[in-house]
Amino acid sequence: MHGLFAVAMLSGIYSLVSATFFVALDAVDVAFTEAAVGAGVSTVLFLATLSITGEKEKKPNHSGLLPMIVVCIVGAALVYGTLDMPHYGQADAPAHTHVSKRYIEESGTAMGIPNIVTSVLASYRGYDTLGEVTVIFTAGVAVLLLIGSVKGPIKESVADGMQHHLVLRVVAKFLIPVIMLFALYVQFHGDFGPGGGFQAGVIFAAAFILYALVFGLNAAQQIIYHRLLVILVASGVLIYGGVGVASMLLDANFLDYSVLGSTPAAGQHIGILLVELGVGITVATVMLVIYFAFACRGRRGKQE
Repeated sequence: MHGLFAVAMLSGIYSLVSATFFVALDAVDVAFTEAAVGAGVSTVLFLATLSITGEKEKKPNHSGLLPMIVVCIVGAALVYGTLDMPHYGQADAPAHTHVSKRYIEESGTAMGIPNIVTSVLASYRGYDTLGEVTVIFTAGVAVLLLIGSVKGPIKESVADGMQHHLVLRVVAKFLIPVIMLFALYVQFHGDFGPGGGFQAGVIFAAAFILYALVFGLNAAQQIIYHRLLVILVASGVLIYGGVGVASMLLDANFLDYSVLGSTPAAGQHIGILLVELGVGITVATVMLVIYFAFACRGRRGKQE
């Protein structure tokens, strides 16, 4: 398939269908993330990239035999790796051992929050989540280094392509505040239900991306400055790491939130809220930085 637009659409549809599968498996948090990231922002970023590269893939000068061989070898290695995985429903699988039982039965009391997923992601395996946030931060930095940062406004006639779509602009004015309010709900209600920093950050970024799509890039850049975005990209990671440093200064291990409150459960709750806030800030600003980098480059390419 050489139609890149069709590939982007199929990718978004696949992510949305995958989200419904996760809902059927009661993995609502994973479904939330897949729908927001895979079917939402990722599709928008693909389309922003297509505005630079074009919708059709150029015909390669070399044969497709070598890539096919590489794909087959990698696929065979992945299939071979699955042979070491436990069988579906196997009683002695790692997921059915004492570890999962401890998370399910004791995390609510130990962490002071009812959402087990949030407890696992933000506390029990907080090191992994810090690594994931660092990867997202690195991706934003890599885009800025490769594509370049936003440099000044672009021509309004090119940037504001939907100024005559009155209905769309009116509807967007009602939707954007609701989307931002929902993002705040997802951010701070993630302790009690599906949500958290990853999902909230993507939804919050989606509100600004919608504003940029409807009202133009120049209008969006007047609301949130690019230099401020770059600062916030790093501040989210610093908040997460700073919570760990604060724990160490209070004679505890890195990312051990128990010492942050009057009781261990209260400390865990405070620490999880802070690190989730850092995650949300980094995710939202990285999504916006990447979008503005691709969109502004595409608009300038059309001007030239």
